[in-house]
Amino acid sequence: MKLRQADKSDASSIAAISIEVWIGTYLKHGVNGFFAEYALSEFTTAKITDLICDPNELILVSENVEGVDGFIRVSPARNAPVSGWVGTEISTLYVQPRHHGKGIGKGLLAAALEFCRGQQEDVIWLATNAENTSAIAFYLAQGFEHIGETYFRIEDSGYLNNVYALRLA
Repeated sequence: MKLRQADKSDASSIAAISIEVWIGTYLKHGVNGFFAEYALSEFTTAKITDLICDPNELILVSENVEGVDGFIRVSPARNAPVSGWVGTEISTLYVQPRHHGKGIGKGLLAAALEFCRGQQEDVIWLATNAENTSAIAFYLAQGFEHIGETYFRIEDSGYLNNVYALRLA
């Protein structure tokens, strides 16, 4: 496993992993047009390229001999959707399901935490779907604490998310 900062040539791989993980994780009973349109419009090479080029975002990738198998996106100076919590957001941490259990997620998270400590950040936070029990268990095992709830919104629909934080100081 090699961890490195993403570059523009990784955008299509990151977009493909995003679609794979998002659909596989959140659409348990089939894919309808509403969610398909969301995934295909949200996880595009162009949008990912813009994020990679944004100096306020950090995207690290995990790369094996054949290509990218996971990534983490870190977004500094974000207000958590829970009162009183400000810090760096882990906007996304996705690892292809066939690579789960190989330490990729832990490695990406450790690299992101190291970056945040180097930036003198005090808190890192994230939101994850309240039904994503494997992600919840992962974050709790890494020392995150449940600090509240929010809703992920797509148009007029809201989906319960738990908010977790880790104090770095």
